[in-house]
Order: sequence, then C-alpha cells, then structure tokens
Amino acid sequence: MAALPQQGNAAARAGGHMVVCGDDGLAHRLADELREVYRQRVVLVLTGEQAEVRTAGRVTAPADTTNGGTVVPVHVSTAQAPTEEALLRAGADRATALALLYEDDETNLRAALAARRLNPGLRLVVRMYNRKLGQRLEELLDQAALVHSPGMERAVLDASTTVLSDADTAAPALAATAVAGTSKVVQADGLLLRAADRTPPGRGEVPDSGLCTLALLSSTTADPAGAEGSEASGPQGPVLLPDDRTVAGSTGRGSVVLETVRYTGPALPARRLARRGPPLRDLLSSRLRWALAGIVASVLALTLTTTALTDADPVHAAYITLLDLFSINDPAIDAPATNQVLQLLTGLVGLALLPLLVAGALEALGTFRSAGALRRPPRGLSGHVVLLGLGKVGTRVLARLRELDIPVVCVEEDPDARGIPLARSLHVPVVLGDVTEEGVLEAAKVHRAHALLALTSADTTNLEAVLYARTVKADLRVAMRLYDDDFATAVYRTLRTAHPDALTRSRSVTHLAAPAFAGAMMGRQILGAIPVERKVLVFAALLVAGHPRFEGRTVSEAFRPGAWRVLALDTASPAARRPDLASTHHDGEQPQLLWDLHPGYVLRPEDRVVIAATRRGLAELLGRHPAGSST
Repeated sequence: MAALPQQGNAAARAGGHMVVCGDDGLAHRLADELREVYRQRVVLVLTGEQAEVRTAGRVTAPADTTNGGTVVPVHVSTAQAPTEEALLRAGADRATALALLYEDDETNLRAALAARRLNPGLRLVVRMYNRKLGQRLEELLDQAALVHSPGMERAVLDASTTVLSDADTAAPALAATAVAGTSKVVQADGLLLRAADRTPPGRGEVPDSGLCTLALLSSTTADPAGAEGSEASGPQGPVLLPDDRTVAGSTGRGSVVLETVRYTGPALPARRLARRGPPLRDLLSSRLRWALAGIVASVLALTLTTTALTDADPVHAAYITLLDLFSINDPAIDAPATNQVLQLLTGLVGLALLPLLVAGALEALGTFRSAGALRRPPRGLSGHVVLLGLGKVGTRVLARLRELDIPVVCVEEDPDARGIPLARSLHVPVVLGDVTEEGVLEAAKVHRAHALLALTSADTTNLEAVLYARTVKADLRVAMRLYDDDFATAVYRTLRTAHPDALTRSRSVTHLAAPAFAGAMMGRQILGAIPVERKVLVFAALLVAGHPRFEGRTVSEAFRPGAWRVLALDTASPAARRPDLASTHHDGEQPQLLWDLHPGYVLRPEDRVVIAATRRGLAELLGRHPAGSST
C-alpha cells in the first residue's frame, strides 16, 4: 500500500481524486468501496493507529482485476485531526469529493467548514449522528456553495453537501433482521420502501411475488437456513434483481419481494400519547386506596346518622362531621348524649385518617421519584426482543423497534449510555449490567424472548452473549453486529452447525452504510440499502436525463437483471422536487410516487425514477465500471 508523503503525492497533486477522512472502520470500508466499485483514486486520511492497521493489510480490500487487471491504489496519509493543513496535504483543494467520517460530530463540523473554505465547489459527505445539527450544517454549506457559484443547477446543489448517519442507515436493516415477519425498511423522509423475506414455498404452494422480486435467497425448501451468501459465494449465494424467467425457474427457493409501499412514512400503530406523569392509580397502592375508601364511607355514614338523630339538615350535618373529623369543633360538653357519641366516633375516624394521609404522601412522593427511573422487565414478559448495547447504533435500533410496536428489553453496562434517556422516555425496561456476567441475560428474560440483537461495539462481547443465550434457549433467533466479514462467516457457519433449527444472522454497520456514503460521494441521492444475506441492494433516486440506458426506453427495456431495476416514477413537477423525494406539499398533499409502472411506459429526460441496484450496477450507471460486471 502506497503511503502519502507529508508534502503530498501524485494523486493529491493531480487532483480529480476523492478524499476520505476517518478514525474507524467506516473510512476503510468506504475507501475500498470507492476503489473497487467506482474505480476512483482515493486518498485515505487516518489517525496513526488506524493507518498502521490499514497498511498491515488487516482490512485492506482484496485485489480486483475486473477492470483489465488494473488495481486502483488507495493512498494512505496520517493525521491526528482533519486540520486545514492535513486537508491540503491530502489535496482537498483539488479533489472532487471529501468524506468526513469521524465519530465526533464536532470534528466533522469543523473540518467541513474548513474544507468548504479551501474548495467551495467540493462535494462534501459528512457523517453526523445529531440529525438537527446535520440538517443545519447541510443548509449552511449548500448556501456557501451557492454564493461561490450563483448559477449552480439545483441537482448539483442538492449533491454538493450530504449529511448521513451510519446508525440511521443500518438501523432499519438491523431491526428487521431480528424480527420474523417484519419487513426490511428503507426510509427517506416521505419515502418508504418495504422488502419482505419470503420463505421457500412448500410442495404445491405458489410463492407470493409482491410488487416485484428483488432477490432470490440461498435458502431452499431442503435448506431453509440457507448459506448466508456473500459477494464471493458465487451461484450458492443470493441472486439480486432476477428477471421473471429466473424467478419462475427458482421453485422452492426463498426470496425478497417488494411488498408494501407508502408515501408518508411507515404504517405504524397509532402512537400512545406521552404521559406527563404517573397516572393517579399509580400514586397510591391498592391497600391504601381501599383504606381511604373506608374513611370516606365512614364519614358518609356519620353524616347520615347525624342527620337522622338530630335536627340538622344534611349540609350542616356534613359540616359538623368534618369539623369533628379534623378536631376543629368545640367539645360537645353541654350537648345531648347523641351528639357527644357522634363526636367521639368522628374523632376516632379522624385519628385513623392521619396515618393514611402520611402514608399516601410518602407513596406519592416515591412514585414521582421513580417515574424517571429505568423500568425493570415485567413478570410474565415473553415474545420480546432483547437488545444488547445502547450506543449510537443500539439507540437508533431501539427507536425503530418501538416504532414498529415491538416489545423490547435493553441490556446496557453504562448507566450514562447514549440511549438510556430514550429508553426511559419510551418506558422500555432496561437491565444495567455486563452481558457477559451470569444472571444479566436471565434478568432480561432471554429464555422467553423471541430474538436477541447483540449490538455492542465489541465483536467478542456480542459473540459471547449469543453463545450463552443459545445455551439458555437453543432456538432463539439471533442477530449480531460483527465487523470482520471472514470472522462473521465463520461464526455463522459454526452456529448454524451447532443449532441448525435456529436462525442466525450477522450484520456489519459499516457494510450496510458504506454503499450509501459511496453513492453520495458520487453525487447520487442514495435512499438507503437493504441487506440480502451478506450482499446489499442500494436504492437511489435518479434523473433520467443523461442516462442512455434509461432515456427513451421503456421500463421493461431499462431493466437489467442482476444490475438495476426501475421501481417507481416521481410524478412531482421538477420545481417541487427535493432530493429526499419529499415534495413541498401543503394541506395533506403527499409526494406523487407511482409504483405500479406499466412495462411499456417510455422514460422521458425530465423524469426522475427510484431504482434498486447492486453496488456495481449503480457504478456502471454512473459510468465508473465496465459493462458486464454487475455482481
């Protein structure tokens, strides 16, 4: 691997390259994606430790010789921070695109502002966890680009700054992996795509193809678990974007189909109104409520007795009874014996009321204090998802699971973790403790859980938790977050052999997020990515103009099996379009996305379409990959 000298290298001096800055695995994965799929010259700026990992070959991508045997190098530079000097050494002032992928939002923010000053026309892709800050940053940087180039076209401006979150990109797929029957989801503001797994049909059954078939899985009727195929699996792995003939000839094979599409967001159950405080019935225990009811009944009985035995009217009798109850009335020394007896009885009831009032106040105070505390898993809970880790990724996945109204129990070691406030606000039970310690998973009721999502940042912790959970419940559905693909494959095969009847999946956040970041680097609006076993389908919004494979062709002619497929047509006027496909609608008007396209519809230059594509298929559409290589 060629290293970048302190004074720059040939790629930085020549310009026209792309710069990737980061301090974790996403930077490595994105650099390889740009090199392998889009054939870009990349300068990778890493911290010293990460650069050593890269040059040691630990995460270096395998050589790819599909482009006439040419391997595009990735030049590595070291910098402890993305300062203006470090960006200049990497050639950001002459680059076409820059990705800032540091885990700290403030670091990315400062670097993005510096990069825009160095190169106002630079395409920026910024990793941001804070959604509101990312939106403001995108508007600010787009405005700076517009000031520099007042005549910039809208499509170019939309692609000049893109703020993405790897956690947001991966969360829908991770949530869907854990729950049987829940569709895989790609969402971008007003757009929702749902892809559902179809199990291999039995003998004599006709598979449901939905709106269209996105992929054929490696699972078959004889092997329901499949091979969890990856890019290197060949014919044993999944087949992406098959044509109708291939689908018809795949009898007994599982599939991923486009099942449901909505325009305004996920079809979720109605949200429960957030409670501002604990309900009244939770303030006092049932015993205390019964005791207070007894006091009230006694007061009513004394009032009625006073009315019956004296000349007082009911209102005056109630008044006298309450005065005696609270020991405010004068002693009935000169009154008749009946009044004296009633006063003594009322005083005794008042004595019983005092401790009840004190106990009620203490119980209410304790209830209010515990209202903000973390909930414990309730007794009898079953069929839930156990979520390990409430970091950046776990927090987003928790939000997705609750949006789908799926019961969740979280396990987190750090009481100050990022997702703890969200769990508290959603009233989600949380078990505080190390998942590798005995009794922690049992406290989360894993023996009665439907699925386990291991999303901590440590591969070994996730694996240890999954292995232990399987000893508690052998048929538990598990999905774990693992970074290294080879390690993930080995783990999958081992667990499948040990537990053939249980579903095991491994997912990499960087693997799911890298295609979206790479597409944004190329100036395309990537709507999201859906995992198909260990492959990825990318969904993008594409203008037909300038694409000879689409322009003037029918929808049927524009379909290339294994590479790309037109799914929908945006019928909104060009002036009302936004890159996220959320039109500037008013009074309930929704984006006009036509999904049931006639195969004979001729695509016009002004049309914008939603496509599903493989990584290499998208690269070929962008003119960055040779034809015939779209796996």
